[in-house]
Amino acid sequence: MNALLAFSRAVDAFTVRFGRIAAWAILAAIIISTVNAIIRKIFDMSSNAWLEAQWMLFGAVFLFCASWTLQANEHIRIDIVNTTLAKTTRNVIELIGHIFFLLPMAAVIVWTALPFFLSSYRANEQSFSAGGLPQWPAKFLVLAGFVLLFVQGVSELIKRIGVMQGLIEDAHAAGGHHAAAEAEAERLLASADAPGEKPAH
Repeated sequence: MNALLAFSRAVDAFTVRFGRIAAWAILAAIIISTVNAIIRKIFDMSSNAWLEAQWMLFGAVFLFCASWTLQANEHIRIDIVNTTLAKTTRNVIELIGHIFFLLPMAAVIVWTALPFFLSSYRANEQSFSAGGLPQWPAKFLVLAGFVLLFVQGVSELIKRIGVMQGLIEDAHAAGGHHAAAEAEAERLLASADAPGEKPAH
């Protein structure tokens, strides 16, 4: 189990590092969108390649950062129900969710995305729009994104088993960053409403 936990730590470290790098693609998409809009307004010129580049960059952020979001425990869940459950019950739900839903879903998409990408790459598939970009890089994003998600899902499964066996602490017992921010907001509101506090003007 120690070897598996070491593997999980390595996966987590890579996921965080790669996610932080991939997130910069959203800035590139914003810059391209802004410059393209300015050129279109001033010079009445545009390019389908620049438009499709924006879409691909946004898709890269969504697909490449999904595994980072999973690692940070920031995927949407019904917190109002989850927090009322016993710790053991939450662990079992997490285990079932990863084994029977997340990992099979990611595996099926990887299995179907591989020939989807390869056929596009071999044919050097191009955009249907004049002057657009090749389509195979966008299809590769789907394959790569779900490979990363599957590997991170395995890491989360290993960590959950480790938590259930008492080998490691549950790093997300209180929820993700969003839950922590909500807890801090509630603390500040409670402090502001405490007796003796002057109301804000």
